Amino acid sequence: MEYEEAKAKIVEGLQKKSKSKSKFYFNDLAKILESKPRDAKKLINKMVEEGVLEYWSSGSTSLYGLKGAGKQAGAEHEE
Repeated sequence: MEYEEAKAKIVEGLQKKSKSKSKFYFNDLAKILESKPRDAKKLINKMVEEGVLEYWSSGSTSLYGLKGAGKQAGAEHEE
């Protein structure tokens, strides 16, 4: 899967689900991409590097979300 195609799929998929939650597990993103975990990881990491997605960790749980989406963004003074 091409990176631009993957990015469009993730953004569209997360925007549709954004009414119910703003952070998602890695497996949720891999499912949207319909790809193997290793391939999805590369694409997702690139999106985090580019600022399309943001990575959030509580120490025991790792989640991803669209940059600037959700309640956490305002609380952490992010743009």
